[in-house]
Amino acid sequence: MRMRKTLFATIVILGLAGCSGVDQTASEYDLAETEAAGADADIAREPALASMASPEEPANSEIPVSQPQIAYSYDYGFRLPSSEIPKAQQQHIALCNRLPANGCRVLNMSNSGGEGDYATGRLHLEVAAPKAMAFGEQLAEAIDQSGGSQIAASISGEDLSKIIVDTEARLRSRVLLSQRLTELLRTRKGTVAELVEAERAVTSVNEEIDQARSWLKEMRGRVSYSTVMINYQSSAPGAGGFSQPIREALGDISATLGYSIAAVITLIAIMLPWILLLALAIYLRRRFKAADRSFWGRKLEPAAPAED
Repeated sequence: MRMRKTLFATIVILGLAGCSGVDQTASEYDLAETEAAGADADIAREPALASMASPEEPANSEIPVSQPQIAYSYDYGFRLPSSEIPKAQQQHIALCNRLPANGCRVLNMSNSGGEGDYATGRLHLEVAAPKAMAFGEQLAEAIDQSGGSQIAASISGEDLSKIIVDTEARLRSRVLLSQRLTELLRTRKGTVAELVEAERAVTSVNEEIDQARSWLKEMRGRVSYSTVMINYQSSAPGAGGFSQPIREALGDISATLGYSIAAVITLIAIMLPWILLLALAIYLRRRFKAADRSFWGRKLEPAAPAED
């Protein structure tokens, strides 16, 4: 029905023909609309005809059952020593590369931290859907050989069956409409303005076709290749023990020294203007005070003459 409305609207645009040949053009449009409507009816009748199984044969032989189109995502978490994280990532990439016929591809890899620090890593893969489950077991076995352990695992899926079916149906209707409009544009005659409008209509339908094909390609790719996310983290530092406070103190030496130096610099920056002002006041007081006065302003007593 949607395709018929679109076809009818396009035909109305194209129907602004001159007085000569109007009846012939209208007949061509009516014929195209009738054929398109008949094709739509055939498409709509296909599921109903397929569901009418013969009583003499099993129903499964007549009703085509489509496979679910599910895009799976796998998420794994592993814990192992920080120095082993880069090695584990390389082992997992090697497992990916060993899968035949482009069964696996690496999309992203990252790690942070170093020896003795809390380190993390991440690996993003896409694995052929039929092999994804077994590939996850191989990942865990490689971690066991590296002295690590699996701490998390999850599987999620998104059913794309309805979206794919709807997109395929829309694509078929758009292709049929494009064929009808192209045929009308090729066979009819009209003014330049009418031909330009017809070409724009065909271009718009072709853009919808390209977009639908792009969506189908993306969704089928998600169904064919499962996403595998692998997270790595180093073992948490042990709690308690005699050496733990010592390790923490040694690790905090640089930070403590930095804070101390920063505090001294801040104190100097605060006190320096006042120190300079005080020094200037002392200098001026000594420079301009009376000779018979002390620094604090008291009058000095004359010294007594020395007795023989």
